[in-house]
Amino acid sequence: MAGGPYRAHVGPGGFGGLSGRPPRDLLALLVTLFLTFTLQFFESTAFIPALLRLTPAVWRSGFLWQLGTYALSGVGGPSLWFLLELFIVYWFGVDVRARLGRRGFWRLLAWAVPGAALIAIATEIAIEAVAPKGVTPFPFQLMQGQRVIMTILIAAFATLFKDATILAFFVVPVRARWFVWLAILIGFVAYLGTKDLAGFAGICAATGISVLVLSRTGSRNTLRRWWLERRRRPLTRKVDRLAQRRGLRVVNRDDASGGPTIN
Repeated sequence: MAGGPYRAHVGPGGFGGLSGRPPRDLLALLVTLFLTFTLQFFESTAFIPALLRLTPAVWRSGFLWQLGTYALSGVGGPSLWFLLELFIVYWFGVDVRARLGRRGFWRLLAWAVPGAALIAIATEIAIEAVAPKGVTPFPFQLMQGQRVIMTILIAAFATLFKDATILAFFVVPVRARWFVWLAILIGFVAYLGTKDLAGFAGICAATGISVLVLSRTGSRNTLRRWWLERRRRPLTRKVDRLAQRRGLRVVNRDDASGGPTIN
């Protein structure tokens, strides 16, 4: 599944997601991120994204919904950087969704989003056990909202299209497989400034879970094809024997039916 012949080269014009009709569910995800990002700047609505984001209230107050909703709460200051992050989510998301399909796309997020949150929470609890005041007063800031989704989609793209060539910064050709380290590198640089070790652990976990989920999916498909082939062969031989006994002619076809036709 990973690294198929979907695209041998990706140029500066886009990954394929900038042309054609955009998926509605992906657009809905971007609109949700933009809406929750906007709500934080108004006093009367700021509590909504605050309740959605991942916080220590998950284990202190039982706010378990934050294990999933934190990925829907757009985060950042009022700058063009937020729009750039949304653009990256869309850029990678269109190709990943096209390869996985709608169900596969959301199944990936359903695994990676809470999985990354659990790893980040475990890291923060361990930090607080050693240092009661923690390392940072605002843990998980590196993985909130569009940041964790961007990490998941970059890792997914690097896994699915590992042999594609991307023009990084529109100039430098880079194999897509190396992009799996991109989010980790960016997260590490951000960690140096924020000291958000729990958030950085979540970024690493999101990357690892995405690669693992997609690699296992490919392995399951390969195993299933092998098992079907093993079943098909004895059935084909049985049909051949029956046809010979009754004087029928068997025409073998390598089409979607995968079996012989008796004339």
